Amino acid sequence: MEFRKIFDTIPERFDRYRPRYNTELFEALTGYARIGPGKTVLELGPGTGQATEPVLRTGCEYHAIELGEHLFAMMKQKYGHLPNFHIVNDDFITHDFGDQTFDMIYSAATIQWIPEQVAFSKTFDLLRPGGTLAMMLTKSDYKTPNETLYAEIQKLYDKYYKPETPYTHGSFRYDNAPAYGYVDFERREFHGTREMTAEQYVGYCGTHCDHIVIPEPYKSRFFDGLRDAVLAAGDKIVFLDTYVLYLTKKPL
Repeated sequence: MEFRKIFDTIPERFDRYRPRYNTELFEALTGYARIGPGKTVLELGPGTGQATEPVLRTGCEYHAIELGEHLFAMMKQKYGHLPNFHIVNDDFITHDFGDQTFDMIYSAATIQWIPEQVAFSKTFDLLRPGGTLAMMLTKSDYKTPNETLYAEIQKLYDKYYKPETPYTHGSFRYDNAPAYGYVDFERREFHGTREMTAEQYVGYCGTHCDHIVIPEPYKSRFFDGLRDAVLAAGDKIVFLDTYVLYLTKKPL
């Protein structure tokens, strides 16, 4: 199974454990792109809505395209009653949007699953002149809050992290957008903190695509080890999160 389709096998766990983004990021995003009533937005691969509700609440015409049928169903269940919510279950790479265009297209840790040429060229074509492409992701640091726990967890990765398929999607070049016609590229950062128990941490790690494909018996031993390490550290692990927001525009 493709990595980008693995999340659809764990919709409930994905919804429960995947991190959200902070209020300041969405205020910056919607202010920059001037999103509100009368504006049309497209979210790429919303998952179960980790970055959806703050944009929906602006009153814009919200559209989304979600590859996973179970993730799509959960999005419909959550937001389908709202008149400004629209979603299709399809692959952005091949979907025909017809004559639809958007004032903003945004991605929360999704666009890196799309080949660069398709990601930037297709979003550029779908945006109205002056429209915004926004791309966000979370970078997490759990070493600084507890270096001893971090070292114990790294030992478990060395011993048991043996995924059947290597993860190779970490090299997407967000800053290549100007090569496809985009202008005014910029990077902004926002910050937050997450604190998890051992059970919550194991649940969260179970939403990482490359962790899901660790074969047995390594998988059980890996997750049991993670649980024991955090329990030994007082049943607490702290993440210092950096929410990265890339913004760029289609020229007027």
